[in-house]
Amino acid sequence: MTPERDLTRLLATMRPELNPGRYVFATIDGAVVPPGLHPVVTVTESEGLTLVVRQEEADAASLPYDYVAGWITLRVHSALDAVGLTAAVSRELAEAGLSCNVVAGFHHDHLFVDHARAGEALTALRHLAERSA
Repeated sequence: MTPERDLTRLLATMRPELNPGRYVFATIDGAVVPPGLHPVVTVTESEGLTLVVRQEEADAASLPYDYVAGWITLRVHSALDAVGLTAAVSRELAEAGLSCNVVAGFHHDHLFVDHARAGEALTALRHLAERSA
C-alpha cells in the first residue's frame, strides 16, 4: 500500500476510528517496560520513559497519571513526510475546544484525546473528512 501525501485525500479518507478502552500517560525511570505493562506508545525522554498504557494496567502497576484519554486512529495510510495532516486535525479539534496528543506510527496517525470527550472528537473529525471529500 502506497502512503498518501496529498492533504485533501488524507483528510477525505482518514476514517477516524475510536479504539476501545481508556489510556493514560505515565512515566517510569529507566528504559525497560515493567512486566504486566503493554504500552501502545513509548517515548524515551531525558526525564524517563513515557508509556501510554491502558488505565487498568497503570492502576495494577500503581503508576501515577493525571490524564485519561481515548485513542483515535486515523485509518488512512499517511506518509511520514506528508504536510498538513497534523495541523488540520489539531486545528479542527482545537476549534471544538478539544486537546489532542498526536503520535505518528509508520502506517497511521494516532490521536489521544480527553476520554470523556472522545465521541465529540470523533464527530468533529468525521465532519472534517466529509467537508474535505
